[in-house]
Amino acid sequence: MSHLPPASEAGPEAGPDTPNLDFAGTTPYEDYVQADVLTHLQHPLSDDPGEMVFLVTTQVMELWFTVIVHEWQTAAEALRQDDLPVALAALKRSTYELESLNASWKPLAHLTPAQFNSYRSALGEGSGFQSAMYRRMEFLLGEKSASMLVPHRGAPRVHDELAKALQEPSLYDEVVRLLARRGHAVPASVLERDPSLRYEPDPAVERAWQDIYSGPQDSELVRLGEALTEVAELVWRWRNDHLVATRRAMGAKTGTGGSAGVAWLEKRAAKNVFPELWTARSHV
Repeated sequence: MSHLPPASEAGPEAGPDTPNLDFAGTTPYEDYVQADVLTHLQHPLSDDPGEMVFLVTTQVMELWFTVIVHEWQTAAEALRQDDLPVALAALKRSTYELESLNASWKPLAHLTPAQFNSYRSALGEGSGFQSAMYRRMEFLLGEKSASMLVPHRGAPRVHDELAKALQEPSLYDEVVRLLARRGHAVPASVLERDPSLRYEPDPAVERAWQDIYSGPQDSELVRLGEALTEVAELVWRWRNDHLVATRRAMGAKTGTGGSAGVAWLEKRAAKNVFPELWTARSHV
């Protein structure tokens, strides 16, 4: 008895350029990417066809959050080891990833209120500020807040990961410590601060960046400052794109999950990431 597949399944005639099409189990691509898992995670809760776009876009954002957290953790560890080339490479990769993350707003950026309302009720109490991976991004930027652990009390693994991230030095904490090791006058109050609290700008750190930017423009610390500035600008653009998309879709109404909606996002968008990197420019 022949074990060859039917002609309809045989595919192209075998030849030296024909890829291997016959695998005992799932394909190696599937084993590595887990595409079947990813493409079956979508479970819309309304009959509106637009909800699928919203759901997939949000899931894509979560994946970008995950890889950006990985890059910033890599950079923070490299800075602890005084390995600027590895830190700079990770920060540079994260800028490409942030650009892709920001582009994720495109499918949602032009929703009319009626279009968003057609499936908004499916979100229930769900809101983007409840994203644990996005919160880890914010913690790495120095935006620490113990209260943001509260929504995750019902998920022990997620809560424990966030609690650990809250207590760890942020990416910017590691940057400031590096500046001190490189001879800049960073006070002990900054170096020994409680890392679980939100980073507050310090005049001495501003002066350190002023000195760095007033010196040789090809120095490692200028390159570090510019890499961080690029990250900060892209995070600002993310926050503003979120704000604009929300304004278009729902105006000034209360946000999902009981948040203040646009008012909350306006407050977030007004904050500078790595603040002294921006204020020091006024004194160079």
